[in-house]
Amino acid sequence: MPGSNITDFTNLSTFILLGIPGLEAAHVWISIPFCAMYIIAIMGNFTILFVVKREPILQGPMYYFLCMLAVTDLVLSTSILPKLLSIIWFNSREISFSACLTQMYFIHCFLATESGIFVAMALDRYVAICDPLRHSTTLTNPVVAKIGLAVLLRGSMLALPYPFLARQWPYCRTNLIPHSYCEHMAVVKLACADTRISSYYGLFVLFCVKGLDVFFIAMSYIEILRAIFRLPTKDAQLKTFGTCGSHLCAILAFYIPGLFSSLMHRFGSNVALHFHILIANIYLLVPPMVHPIIYGVRTKQIRDRLFHLITNKRT
Repeated sequence: MPGSNITDFTNLSTFILLGIPGLEAAHVWISIPFCAMYIIAIMGNFTILFVVKREPILQGPMYYFLCMLAVTDLVLSTSILPKLLSIIWFNSREISFSACLTQMYFIHCFLATESGIFVAMALDRYVAICDPLRHSTTLTNPVVAKIGLAVLLRGSMLALPYPFLARQWPYCRTNLIPHSYCEHMAVVKLACADTRISSYYGLFVLFCVKGLDVFFIAMSYIEILRAIFRLPTKDAQLKTFGTCGSHLCAILAFYIPGLFSSLMHRFGSNVALHFHILIANIYLLVPPMVHPIIYGVRTKQIRDRLFHLITNKRT
């Protein structure tokens, strides 16, 4: 009877994550840089939160958005890294269906949230540079809180269809996920049904939502550059542009690997599977690691206040 050798996983309760297929022999070595990135991300983002909380001078819109970014980065990195390390170190590959969908939801929710935070940070820089006299009255604490809540709600709503759609499909092929975490398309590809709607929705979020975010950020910086070039001296131009440097570096660290990973996963059929998975993990681990480094090194106020806290403790 045709198809009789296909196991029925319709009432699936457990998935098996394979980690990074094809690089099993190097799993332990791969875990070292990943673990180091996670430790740096945890320490760096908690340091940002601690410094901003302790120093009243840093309690303004830019730093509140930076704290939102730090929390988002902590959630994103913690959503995948502990499970990846348990696969590599303890061969703990099983993940329940519900836990898999929960992980999927948190990843997509906070990716969308992080994208929205970058738009909010671009708005903050736009008002600070193009209309500085109104900055303190426009971006008040209640307004910043409402923007943060709106960004989080948007991310929550955009992420809901991912686990909802994944739960609807029948799974009758295998329960082996060739990935290190419950990536949406890696899970959906196991379904024995027409799952094009899942792929279409993922592309919609990528191009229409994150694409719009990039558009708004670009428009903000076009206006910012116009305002900068109208300044009378080159020193003033460089000093003003320097206040945006950290934000631009963080944006590049987030969007470029994300776009590359998403497009490669959908259209890079000739790319080795382990390369897909390594890029997907780097996309979720590198930005949380580099963001606190970027802001700590390039933002003079944070650097100075951190140095002040350290020297005070020593004395």
